[in-house]
Amino acid sequence: MADRIPLYPVRSAAAANRKRAAYYSAAGPGAERPSRYQMEDESAHLDEMPLMMSEEGFENDESDYHSLPRARITQRTHGLEWFVCGGWKFLCTSCCDWLINVCQRKRELRARTVWLGHPEKCEEKHPRNSIKNQKYNVFTFIPGVLYEQFKFFLNLYFLVVSCSQFVPALKIGYLYTYWAPLGFVLAVTITREAIDEFRRFQRDKEVNSQLYSKLTVRGKVQVKSSDIQVGDLIIVEKNQRVPSDMVFLRTSEKAGSCFIRTDQLDGETDWKLKVAVSCTQRLPALGVGLLDLELNQLTKALFLALVALSVVMVTLQGFVGPWYRSLFRFLLLFSYIIPISLRVNLDMGKAAYGWLIMADGSIPGTVVRTSTIPEELGRLVYLLTDKTGTLTQNEMVFKRLHLGTVSYGADTMDEIQRHVRECCSQLHSQDTSSTPPRKAQSSAPKVRKSVSSRVHEAVKAIALCHNVTPVYEPRAGGTGDAEHAEVDQDFSDENRTYQAASPDEVALVQWTESVGLTLVNRDLTSMQLRTPSGQILTYSVLQTFPFTSEGKRMGVIVRDESTAEITFYMKGADVAMSAIVQYNDWLEEECGNMAREGLRTLVVAKRTLTEEQYQDFESRHAQARLSVHDRALKVAAVLESLERDMQLLCVTGVEDRLQEHVRPTLETLRNAGIKIWMLTGDKLETATCIAKSSHLVSRTQDIHVFRPVTSRGEAHLELNAFRRKHDCALVISGDSLEVCLRYYEHELVELACQCPAVVCCRCSPTQKARIVQLLRQHTHRRTCAIGDGGNDVSMIQAADCGIGIEGKEGKAASLAADFSIRRFEHVGRLLVVHGRSSYKRSAALGQFVMHRGLVISTMQAVFSSVFYFASVPLYQGFLMVGVWHFGLWLQTCVHGRLTCLLSDPRYATVYTMFPVFSLVLDQDVKPEMAMLYPELYKDLTKGRSLSFKTFLIWVLISVYQGGILMYGALVLFESEFVHVVAISFTALVLTELLMVALTVRTWHWLMVVAEFLSLGCYVASLAFLNEYFDVAFITTMTFLWKVSAITVVSCLPLYVLKHLKRKLSPPSYSKLTP
Repeated sequence: MADRIPLYPVRSAAAANRKRAAYYSAAGPGAERPSRYQMEDESAHLDEMPLMMSEEGFENDESDYHSLPRARITQRTHGLEWFVCGGWKFLCTSCCDWLINVCQRKRELRARTVWLGHPEKCEEKHPRNSIKNQKYNVFTFIPGVLYEQFKFFLNLYFLVVSCSQFVPALKIGYLYTYWAPLGFVLAVTITREAIDEFRRFQRDKEVNSQLYSKLTVRGKVQVKSSDIQVGDLIIVEKNQRVPSDMVFLRTSEKAGSCFIRTDQLDGETDWKLKVAVSCTQRLPALGVGLLDLELNQLTKALFLALVALSVVMVTLQGFVGPWYRSLFRFLLLFSYIIPISLRVNLDMGKAAYGWLIMADGSIPGTVVRTSTIPEELGRLVYLLTDKTGTLTQNEMVFKRLHLGTVSYGADTMDEIQRHVRECCSQLHSQDTSSTPPRKAQSSAPKVRKSVSSRVHEAVKAIALCHNVTPVYEPRAGGTGDAEHAEVDQDFSDENRTYQAASPDEVALVQWTESVGLTLVNRDLTSMQLRTPSGQILTYSVLQTFPFTSEGKRMGVIVRDESTAEITFYMKGADVAMSAIVQYNDWLEEECGNMAREGLRTLVVAKRTLTEEQYQDFESRHAQARLSVHDRALKVAAVLESLERDMQLLCVTGVEDRLQEHVRPTLETLRNAGIKIWMLTGDKLETATCIAKSSHLVSRTQDIHVFRPVTSRGEAHLELNAFRRKHDCALVISGDSLEVCLRYYEHELVELACQCPAVVCCRCSPTQKARIVQLLRQHTHRRTCAIGDGGNDVSMIQAADCGIGIEGKEGKAASLAADFSIRRFEHVGRLLVVHGRSSYKRSAALGQFVMHRGLVISTMQAVFSSVFYFASVPLYQGFLMVGVWHFGLWLQTCVHGRLTCLLSDPRYATVYTMFPVFSLVLDQDVKPEMAMLYPELYKDLTKGRSLSFKTFLIWVLISVYQGGILMYGALVLFESEFVHVVAISFTALVLTELLMVALTVRTWHWLMVVAEFLSLGCYVASLAFLNEYFDVAFITTMTFLWKVSAITVVSCLPLYVLKHLKRKLSPPSYSKLTP
């Protein structure tokens, strides 16, 4: 929508049409159309002022306007390269969207009639009022899971290979030798998805089963949240969640008002006098981790190697006979290069990581809702966080009162209480002995007031200038009716709570109560304060001027009923109040000091009015409010006449209490190389204060506040000014961000990514999601979004990894996220410990599984090469699941007929699966050490644990070991060729077990059990394989020393190289371990 809304009508409609016609009428299909930026340059006359994007430009010319190339905006040509690199996806999407628009009928909009209390009479059908976070339903579960699996090249390849066995000419074994492993992989995946789906169903059922009171002709009945229909009359009790979009018809308050918390919408936990509107939760996105995509690319590389090796074998064979059949058989023989067990090992590993995360006692209550991307936690570069409820508790605490000459902090509040008590006692004694009320005189001579009097004036101003309403709970057993609500209320201090539109207001009124001046009652026309002695002070509310984001201040005019004195109180931000109050030399300095402490400052002032002054103001104010034209300007002008030469009373400092351990957690994440962006809907001053108090921005770091911009020219100049800043945090509002993204998207993102921290204030949920998407598109780095409210759902789902905090603002963000935590401090351990270990373990596990397949494929290639490039398998009989005896193969080979057989799945399952899978328990450093040195996390963002370099190293290791195993067995066998199978296969199993030991960095007792269990299984199976092994031979010393020699030659050099590498070029974590 924003792209279609012009910021300013800088040209006429006719000119715009001519420009548009010229743009779309470029001659010929090869003609280059003028870009959007070139057209807007002409309209905005900005050709002579290009945006500066290089340091050389600043050195050559100090002016804002000099000749530099345009920012990097290239126009893609729709050629073959574009089509192969993703253009076909764009074309398919465009065609589908066009078909949808053609086939979809436009719905006619008409008035809706709602039958109150009779939903069955509604003519229109409305959807159910149920929350659904499930990915699938009964009909789409199996197709959806199969699509998600077979979109990966690995599984698609094995599906094609398995289907080829239905062709008689290509069949080389029993069908289950192919379909059983594939079915096992799919069964594990379907089971895992079914478990995740069932958990989502249970969470949705818990929310949808909440009971509410429904008013019917028969009285009140209990109804589930999911069964609420349009037209139902629902009674929402106190502290009960609003279950749907509702209109309040009647409340228990006599005035008909009701305070609502909109925390599930905008994250704010304060009370507001507005109607709540519930948001519809979207279905969660299907997460695919970067590691899966990288392994998918490596799988494609292995497939190319498989095809190349098969073509080489057929070429060396001389293309004899039906060479294409031999080619396909070689493809099947070497299919172990692409291990089918890769996906199932990774999926089971991810399930284990999820279990380890949820079982960690240091982060209790953590829930893994998406078990497919735990390793994504170890690759994050950008963390985008909400403010309210995520970094802060949204609980305001009064911290500082400054009167200009004296300052009071948390440890001196008792002095304020003493001053208030003394001053109230003096005033009470004067009132009892004084004459009747007199008119206020603003022209009275000025005298220097005592400290007690100044403190009392400041506290009284804070207690009167606000929009807070005290609320009392009804007595137990009350009727609850509006007519008797006031009678049923308990007006004791313990039963009183405060409700206001801002938590700052509540904190100020609670503080005045703590020092002795208590707000006991308020309505639209009056307020009552109670002094420490119990005296009730009544004030008439003459005028109220609410807070606005433009004015940044609020005011109230009250009349003291005991003295008839009229006073205009005002409080607001220092930038707005500095020009209103009388001259002073301390306001700016003290406000800056409080801001550096992370306190939210308010300046409080007053002005005493005579009756004549107020009557004159009231008449002019009423006349301005009745104006038809420029009403707001005229009202502001009248109010400005009062905002002159006001007496400065005090400056207050309120702290938005941070979540526990926010500062050390942010410090840990920064040291881990993670850039943190704060996206909030709060105003700029509040966001800046929290950024400082939470140490998101360090005390010594400069902050660049992006000035408000409304046009392209203003955005251009402000970006140039920002470009000159170095190593400073950026604070930008949502409106300015929208303008900059409209014209200078790439430049803004590039500059912002260079900042150590970014704060975006006044952001809508849509803008939050867009910022996440821009970071993913422009940086191609992994992003994580964390929030706790319903307004954070879109941001969480747009990120590569979403984390939801389950807290005061409900479970909307928690249910929609990939991971759910209870406190922000848990993010540090979740990323630095579990994210790091999950990624390193998955990288090691994936490459080791590939190595296991490459070793046996190399052995098969050596075996075929020795025997004249015959497309026959190395291992047969029971080892090969449904194959022939070696003597039968030898006999058919002599007669010139070759039988192609399948590689052994038992090697990859029974004998080596448990030790390889035990790598999910491996760790290079202890969790405590990872938390102490978060810098270890930086290495993971570069992807060095799984890259083409590490992959090629494993390929070389596999080729070396496979060659040694096969050539060694061929050289050392003596009389019986069947001994080759026994020697090579036994050495292969031992080599894999030793390679697991070589890869492990920290031993776990389960790893030792897995090693000996696998070895025991193989030794025990030899007793049942006497038909395929020479039992007499495998029990001799000759067999043992030959197997041992081959195993040592295949593994010992790797151990030596690993030891030398650790000595000469030790990894970063080795310096932290003894």
